[in-house]
Amino acid sequence: MSTNAAGSATTATTATAPAAVDYTALARSARAAGRAMQTASLATRNAALTALKQHLATHRDEIARANAANLAEARTMVASGSLSESTFKRLDLMGDKDAKWHALLEGVDDVVGLPDPTNKVTLATKLDDGLELYRVTCPIGVLLIIFEARPEVVVQISALAIKSGNAVILKGGKEASATLRALHAQVQAALASVNLPRDAVTLIEGRDAVQALLDQDKYIDVVIPRGSASLVRHIKDSTRIPVLGHADGLCSVYIDAESDVDMAARIAVDSKTNYPAACNAAETLLVNEKVVKSGGWAKVIAPALLSAGVTLKCDEATLAALRTNDATAAAITRGQVVPATPADFDTEFLSLTIAVRVVTDVHAAMAHIHEHGSGHTEAIVTSNAETAETFLRGVDAAGAYWNASTRFADGFRYGFGAEIGVSTNKTHARGPVGLEGLVIYKYRVVGKGQTVAEYAAPGGRKYLHEPIAVTEAVQKRFSH
Repeated sequence: MSTNAAGSATTATTATAPAAVDYTALARSARAAGRAMQTASLATRNAALTALKQHLATHRDEIARANAANLAEARTMVASGSLSESTFKRLDLMGDKDAKWHALLEGVDDVVGLPDPTNKVTLATKLDDGLELYRVTCPIGVLLIIFEARPEVVVQISALAIKSGNAVILKGGKEASATLRALHAQVQAALASVNLPRDAVTLIEGRDAVQALLDQDKYIDVVIPRGSASLVRHIKDSTRIPVLGHADGLCSVYIDAESDVDMAARIAVDSKTNYPAACNAAETLLVNEKVVKSGGWAKVIAPALLSAGVTLKCDEATLAALRTNDATAAAITRGQVVPATPADFDTEFLSLTIAVRVVTDVHAAMAHIHEHGSGHTEAIVTSNAETAETFLRGVDAAGAYWNASTRFADGFRYGFGAEIGVSTNKTHARGPVGLEGLVIYKYRVVGKGQTVAEYAAPGGRKYLHEPIAVTEAVQKRFSH
């Protein structure tokens, strides 16, 4: 072990198989780095992020070469059938004319501009004269992020972890290994440049690393898996560490009887086709029976989806309606419309395919969602405010939308900056998790020598329990 500029013990932070790695020591070092991060000032954390953008820009060509090498190898894997085309596309860090790369750099700037999520007073109470209680936000501690493909995650997650005063251990997919190492080197260089511990962001490799770290519940505070449903389920089944995430993205759009069918068509098309492989893409379309009977389904909504290249897996009622329209009947003939099976309504297609069924009303729509959905994001299209409110209050999901595409379920679109993941948990963080999801809180009590015995004795002191206004002056006392 060595000691870095911030005085914390370090290990080799990029572990490569097959060399033996002491994962307990690695997690312990991350814990030490996390303790240093939680006392770092906002100015220092922002300086690290500014340095990160500069280091990335300076080393752009080196990083691009590493990414090109990964893409070349991945293309061979696609040709052999061992890697999907969608995964290959996600491995591209630079994008057309460096568009993804520039967006990544701008994303770091965005995080710099976000308010400090730590040291915010969320409750203040005067317990007695000279005895005050404050609830103050603080970093979680050590995060373990396990992700597949998407090398930009290294930068996005590192930026959020640094800003929120957390340490993070990153485990990415082997297909992006060279790119991950190149990016991680610049993250650590940025940390060191402002005297923060390099171990605040640790990159690990190797198949054995995941389970070894899932056993480190003494040092790791939360696991956030980003990837397939099977990955998330495996993580949840394999650790005592709390897991923040979602296993499936079975999102639905319900088209109500009182809806503008043109609007409904636009929302359905965008929810399905904007990025079909995303966890917030719609996989099920629920159509009110009155929309089917009026022709809105067969004449407007279905043709819009078919024109966008979507395959419709329809229940009996919605399929029968499509047989009555020449254009949609032709889609049945060519196999773009097929009968749905029961399993289709439990399937995350991640492609240009959607399951469709008729429902009688908003309550039937919610019943379907609660039976088959994953609690991610659900949308209703209606002009009836009362029906919308019934849905928004009653549907059990992290996101409930009225007349808007499910694709808005995203930390960037919410203004959170980059998101660390999406949670369907019913805990402190739900939905797209940005900076605020990376802090918890602690209670601070400030007294003048008081003891509980003074309040327990007959005729003793009495609690006041008076709220204290959280003014700018109060907030400033806790900021640094």
